[in-house]
Amino acid sequence: MPLKTEKLIIITVDACALTAAFLLWTYLRGEMGFFVEADFLSLLQVSLFVNLAWVLLFFFFGLYGAWYARSRVDEFIAVFKTITLGVLVLFLLTLDSGSDLSSPPKLSRMFIVNYWLILLTTVIGARLLLRTIQRTLLSRGVGQRRTLIVGWGKRSWKLSDDILRFPALGYNVVGFVGEQDSAESQNDRYKNIPLLGSLNEIDRVVEQANAQEVILAMKGNSREKVMELMDQCNGHPVNFKIVPDLYDIVVGQARTNQIYGFPLIDVQPHYMPAWEQSVKRMMDVLISAAILVLVAPLWFLVAVAIKIDSKGPVFYKQVRVGKDCKEFGVYKFRSMVQDAESTSGPQWAQKQDPRVTRVGKMIRKLRIDEVPQFWNVLKGEMSLIGPRPERPFFVNQFKRDIPFYARRLKVKPGITGWAQIKGDYDTSIENVKIKLQYDLFYLENMSLRMDLKVILNTIYIMLRGKGQ
Repeated sequence: MPLKTEKLIIITVDACALTAAFLLWTYLRGEMGFFVEADFLSLLQVSLFVNLAWVLLFFFFGLYGAWYARSRVDEFIAVFKTITLGVLVLFLLTLDSGSDLSSPPKLSRMFIVNYWLILLTTVIGARLLLRTIQRTLLSRGVGQRRTLIVGWGKRSWKLSDDILRFPALGYNVVGFVGEQDSAESQNDRYKNIPLLGSLNEIDRVVEQANAQEVILAMKGNSREKVMELMDQCNGHPVNFKIVPDLYDIVVGQARTNQIYGFPLIDVQPHYMPAWEQSVKRMMDVLISAAILVLVAPLWFLVAVAIKIDSKGPVFYKQVRVGKDCKEFGVYKFRSMVQDAESTSGPQWAQKQDPRVTRVGKMIRKLRIDEVPQFWNVLKGEMSLIGPRPERPFFVNQFKRDIPFYARRLKVKPGITGWAQIKGDYDTSIENVKIKLQYDLFYLENMSLRMDLKVILNTIYIMLRGKGQ
């Protein structure tokens, strides 16, 4: 089932529960003699705006994840916390400015408590019903995720048997991937589940099997082997899980998930909590729109200066690699002569690069050449803060030559980042390795606080004209 369809189902269920809660609440208010809009259509219109606010809040706190088997206790706790926080904010926002907090609240104010109880009953009840239906459908094979098991032997066969015993987990094992470097037994099968290839072919196997989940049940506990597998599959929309006794190889990067007492470990969970991701995206949109619109006269002057200084277009478009290896066109103010790489091919910028124009030197020092990329941020291809996007030519080279380079492709690239304020321009593969360490440090410490630190440091560098 497509991810958008999964989310639409959950949002629709929530909308129905929220509408029911609002109508029941207004009915009780009317029965108690308090003012209520008499027109039913007007009530529905009001409930539409109220529901929109709640759905946005649910999005903000990550309540619209993928359609997978989830503990109903976890579901209850997550919804309870979000609704309680929302009602508490509503209670505080509707306080009279001259009210005395030491005196008991009025009866009309106590109806907010009633609204809270009704919301908990309807929303949690609807979600638990949805999860029950979901498990029933999963048990019948509807909505299961296509799954590969990495490993070939008793260990992986037992894992497959366990998954078959609990179809409501949502895994549909479509094949195995052998551990040997050579595909030694392409025709082997276990209970009609084929061996599709070997470890060195996992990228091809994942793509051909249209896999959504990869469960690692390999022998031994080689950290390098696990990380190499994840790097090879980077760019495919797959989730990685490992069996518990491999936990020690990914300490600090895993999250346990148990249903029916069946333990699996999610590898590389989200780097930021859902609410921080929402705030980060909101900051991206607001700041990018403000910079593009409010300072438009300055960008016009930059464009005129570029046009007068040298032949060629004002803007320069280049293909870069973004999140999950997706390619996109990045925009910049042209700071080099036209067709600077027409004869040399892709190469790094150098200090005192002769290809840089006079205006180009100035806008590079102030980092103004990056401004058009705020359009990429608005489109959702980039973020304000993140690892810088690189060209496909160099990405393919770095993935081959630098261990763990592909991990930086798990998040959206940024206009600026921790590596940009700490390191120099890439002039050699050694520089790239050093900056990769900064990028990985950012990923492991990714937070709004970290983003704010990067923004402040970037502004400081711009004001001092330290860009290159």
